[in-house]
Amino acid sequence: MATPSYLREQPDGVLLSVKVQPRASANQIGEALGNELRIKVTAPPVDAAANEALVRLLAEKLDCPRSRVELLRGHTSRHKVLKLHGLSAEAVLAGLGQ
Repeated sequence: MATPSYLREQPDGVLLSVKVQPRASANQIGEALGNELRIKVTAPPVDAAANEALVRLLAEKLDCPRSRVELLRGHTSRHKVLKLHGLSAEAVLAGLGQ
């Protein structure tokens, strides 16, 4: 199985590229859009609320502690890169339902 373009394996985890849609009607993992995975969160993009909602949603879906989900780039952008520490690409895909 080929790894999707929004996932990049690293020696200590996986990098996940996402496009976040804040103020959505529900928190949900969407479809791949090019090199990014669309994720919708209900939180507004104010005071890092959407970032926190994104980290919480991913930790819940991947059944891992929030400390394993780190926002590397895109703190003030809709386009973000997250590092998922200690997880394999297969585990991430299974957790996200992709």
